[in-house]
Amino acid sequence: MTESELYALLREQHIDYKRYDHPAVYTCEQAKYAIPDTSAAHTKNLFLRDKKGRRHWLLVTLCEKAVDLRQVAAKIGADKLSLGSPERLATHLSVTPGAVTLLAVVNDPTKAVEVVVDEDVWQADTIRAHPLVNTATLVIAQAGLRRLLAHTGHVARVIPLVSRPG
Repeated sequence: MTESELYALLREQHIDYKRYDHPAVYTCEQAKYAIPDTSAAHTKNLFLRDKKGRRHWLLVTLCEKAVDLRQVAAKIGADKLSLGSPERLATHLSVTPGAVTLLAVVNDPTKAVEVVVDEDVWQADTIRAHPLVNTATLVIAQAGLRRLLAHTGHVARVIPLVSRPG
């Protein structure tokens, strides 16, 4: 699905959003300054794979949290986790590094990617998410995100994540 097709799907599903265009961003720090300050949860999205590359996850957490992949692996019942390669990311979610987003589940019709959401993100009223590209950010209400997940058939596994020390 392209960015414009995503917008059409959001309209079709009656999912409201506020769009902010900005230069390409690749890190949470860059994204922090790319759009005006909003009360929306500032998220980071990690595309993960297990040791053998048989299972893949999209982990959504808050930017201010340092993620301990061992902690995440234990909570989701996975063996050693690592970041998936740009090639795997393109194959499974059709996005590039820097544009990883919860909205990319629209490009996973076989549900090969499991969705894991930090409890703090899941409880936020609104979150920031890229619309499949890293040159824009959408602020979307939690209800809209849940509607999108229901539409794609992805079930979010919500887990509490504690920031890794130091």
